[in-house]
Amino acid sequence: MSLTENLEKMLASGNDSAMLRFGLGSAYFNDKNYQQAIPHLQKCIEIDENYSAAYKLLGRSQIKLDLKEQAKSSLEAGLKKATLHGDKQTEREILVFLKKLG
Repeated sequence: MSLTENLEKMLASGNDSAMLRFGLGSAYFNDKNYQQAIPHLQKCIEIDENYSAAYKLLGRSQIKLDLKEQAKSSLEAGLKKATLHGDKQTEREILVFLKKLG
């Protein structure tokens, strides 16, 4: 059973959390299934609006799907959260992706 299958099984059993949603989004992203990653990352942010890594991965997924305006919006929101909470690593990474977007 794949990682995504295991995580989807956990979700189906009622175990919903920001961490599980981030894990699912990340697993789908790593499988290059960006369309599938997006709703899980959005749900992660809905559950925990301060999960700055989810904004970063959401923005990256949107970039991969050529959704540049959405990606910019997601990354800018994530940058605010990362800066506010002192998440320097995510802040630096988001700045790189924003720069690439132009």
